[in-house]
Amino acid sequence: MADKKITSELVEITSIDKIKTVLKEVTQQHKKISKIKTPKGLIKKVQGFDYVELRYMKKIANEQFPGWSWTIINSEALGGAAYVVHGRLKWFDNGVWREGDMVAAHRIQTKRGGTANDFVNIGNDVKSSNTDCLKKALNVYMDIAADVYKSEDPSLDDNQVDVLIKLGEKANVDTKTKIENGEINSSNYSASVSKLKRIAK
Repeated sequence: MADKKITSELVEITSIDKIKTVLKEVTQQHKKISKIKTPKGLIKKVQGFDYVELRYMKKIANEQFPGWSWTIINSEALGGAAYVVHGRLKWFDNGVWREGDMVAAHRIQTKRGGTANDFVNIGNDVKSSNTDCLKKALNVYMDIAADVYKSEDPSLDDNQVDVLIKLGEKANVDTKTKIENGEINSSNYSASVSKLKRIAK
């Protein structure tokens, strides 16, 4: 009886260790993906906002999470104003099947001076709603194009921390505290390094 109990406890410990290992791998992969710099030539602008095309995001998804899928759960028009899509992303993440839902809407374009139902290209508006929804899901759940959509992991890697601490010592600035409280993070790392170099001179 004692042997069975010990075996059971060992299986439980092994399972917990496996879960911890998988979760660590998931975290590391997502951090790595969020640090991928989107090529400047693929970053476009619309109404002052940066965006990337779906084909680039799908390319990264195919490389990092082969076998992912996208299902439209529901879609509907909100009168003549917008078209809404509710989609579900499913992907294999370091040995674990995961899924996440997303909702997005796209404005329905009408002819200038026409009636509320005088649509320009309703098919394109429906397609754009699905594209917007999928892109949002790929960014939120897979961390793709995090630099463009300002959702990147703010943590610094060990090398960046070392650089900042050494520069802080030379400039007589407490960079360790600034890193710990998030004042210096990955989004302002380059600017912080430049400032510390100027102060240290």
